[in-house]
Amino acid sequence: MKKLALAAVVSIAATSAFAGGMEEPIVEMPVVVEEDAATTGTGWVVPLLLIAVIAAAAS
Repeated sequence: MKKLALAAVVSIAATSAFAGGMEEPIVEMPVVVEEDAATTGTGWVVPLLLIAVIAAAAS
């Protein structure tokens, strides 16, 4: 009789543990910000052109 009661308790505990079922976890993708390669290298072009124009005007 003890084994029957133990089996009943274990079966009741096991059914409540799996009541919700398994679902895929929701994982948010990280936000990736790319820098524009065309604009990062042009930071030195404008000052270089200004120096060239000033040098040409001075001579």
